[in-house]
Amino acid sequence: MGFKSRTGLACVLSLLLLGVSACSQPPDCHREEVFCAGLVTDTNGLNDLGLNQNTWAGLEQSGADGVIDQAAYIESVDARDYEKNIAYFVDEGYDVIVTSGPGLRSATLRSADLYPDPVFIGMNQSEADPPPNFILVTFPEDQMGFLAGVLAARLSGTKTVGAVCETSGIDAMWRYCEGFRAGVTYSEEPVKAIIVYRDDGSRDKLFNDPEWGAEITRSLVQQEADVVFAVGGETAIGALRTAGELNIRAIGVERDQRTAMGSEGSGVVSSLWGNASSTVQELMRTLRAGNMPEARVNPVEFVLLEEVIPRGLTAEMNEILSGLMDGTIKTNVTFEKK
Repeated sequence: MGFKSRTGLACVLSLLLLGVSACSQPPDCHREEVFCAGLVTDTNGLNDLGLNQNTWAGLEQSGADGVIDQAAYIESVDARDYEKNIAYFVDEGYDVIVTSGPGLRSATLRSADLYPDPVFIGMNQSEADPPPNFILVTFPEDQMGFLAGVLAARLSGTKTVGAVCETSGIDAMWRYCEGFRAGVTYSEEPVKAIIVYRDDGSRDKLFNDPEWGAEITRSLVQQEADVVFAVGGETAIGALRTAGELNIRAIGVERDQRTAMGSEGSGVVSSLWGNASSTVQELMRTLRAGNMPEARVNPVEFVLLEEVIPRGLTAEMNEILSGLMDGTIKTNVTFEKK
């Protein structure tokens, strides 16, 4: 973290400095003793009820604990701005730059190569051979899918459940949905699981094909599925929205989808995501102490709709999560698609 000599770059951005009022002068992040961390969000914005918001909460808490002298975020309006937004923090002398979401992966990797001094943290990003100044924070997608599969099997009255999944060519999507299949099997319920991947769709609509998500959900309902698991950005949103319209139950990931979608998420009975806040706080403490952390895997969190989920099933979900975390329960899903 030795790039304190860089000069500032004038840039007009949507920027918030934690704990700095309009009348006070922010600390100079170029100074060696000042520890600064910046967050660049994807285009979902800060208040996405998911990864961006949870990551910022970790930085806020680190600031409140005195670990960070200054924290700030930039909400990206367009994906074409990712590298420019990252460069702003570099030129302002920030020690750590956190980028949130898989869509920022390429921009973060290029920036880490271009700027070797700051530490970059990629939330929910992957790379087989990351640069030495790049920390990967990943999510146990197979475990989240596994929990969703058990829950779907327990809730199904028709004994048929489905999963609407973005392309299996993305390993994270593969892990989510094969984890779902494994969870249905683990439940030992006589339930049929129908898994549909968007493998033949346009790459231009990757993570942004809600019409396909809606179409597949309608097809699953025609095959008597009464619980649907949906994964993959706006593609999944289309599925979750249609589940509500068709009055079937749905399970989402990445954020609290029922709250985020409002009335359009009426069918969502559960959501699962990674607890980024605690991971970010741990990383900030380690970096402030002058040590370079290794890659991290976020712990899983989930929310259940209490009026739908029996108390005994909630207890079972917690027990299964504990087993997944301590290794006594395994999903047996490979990290990469076979």
